[in-house]
Amino acid sequence: MEQNQKQWLTRFFNHLRNERRLSPHTINNYSLDLRRFVEYCDQNKVTQWNRCTAHTARAFVAHQHRQGLSGRSIQRHIASTRSFFAYLVHEGTLANNPLVGVGAPKARRKLPSPLDVDQVSQLLNCQDKQSPLAIRDNAMMELMYSSGLRLAELVAMNVNDIDFEQALMPVTGKGAKTRILPIGRFALDSLRSWLKVRADLAKPNEPAVFISQHGHRIAGRSVQQRLQQWGVKQGLDSHVHPHRLRHSFASHLLESSGDLRAVQELLGHTDISTTQIYTHLDFQHLSSVYDKAHPRAKRKKR
Repeated sequence: MEQNQKQWLTRFFNHLRNERRLSPHTINNYSLDLRRFVEYCDQNKVTQWNRCTAHTARAFVAHQHRQGLSGRSIQRHIASTRSFFAYLVHEGTLANNPLVGVGAPKARRKLPSPLDVDQVSQLLNCQDKQSPLAIRDNAMMELMYSSGLRLAELVAMNVNDIDFEQALMPVTGKGAKTRILPIGRFALDSLRSWLKVRADLAKPNEPAVFISQHGHRIAGRSVQQRLQQWGVKQGLDSHVHPHRLRHSFASHLLESSGDLRAVQELLGHTDISTTQIYTHLDFQHLSSVYDKAHPRAKRKKR
């Protein structure tokens, strides 16, 4: 791809950062996906964006499939590249988007694997009430499970965001959309405990709720590592990560309330079809109970 053509990528990333206000993590994913497309174009002597056709796009998809990428990964690459070409059309560089109508092999939809209620209780039943980092970790886990936070939302939280009187907090999620979330009683108590010791660790003028042992805002990777360590320490035989607590929040809330729309609002999903995956989880649970309990549901043993 010619250098003057690659400059459009820089403009596109600036557009994502400044106008669409996407997170650095999302922008990095766009960058990785588009790099694959540029490499494919370079290998096939496509030097300008206006020389990319629907045939180029479909050949790219076939190439990715031959490389062994999953349907889900290919779908993401197509979505990123389609967004970039939509930007070029909007800017008047292209007349049409060659990715329109180009699809990927169907990806098998992987259901999230939530912890059950007993496992969550086991995880959160932390006996270490003296170590500041243990108090912090307990507050992070309680809050993620209480309010269904994404990892990026947890890390971005500031002290002034928490309304202890109303037990509420504003959260800015994907697409810079803000929603107001309730905070459960256990999460509030653990937050109060953490804020009492946080002052001894935080650097001056550090606004973040959750900080590292060095006094600055904690990194997402550190949160992931700490949760994994706590999963092992608390005797859980399965991998614990931040998004799994979010899955657990959604599954348990939907199982108890049956209110899909409310769960959608709390999770910050734009499309309710994204939330509907949790109805499949709930149905699996119900099916399991039925198979075990109903006298005519059990299969005859051979």
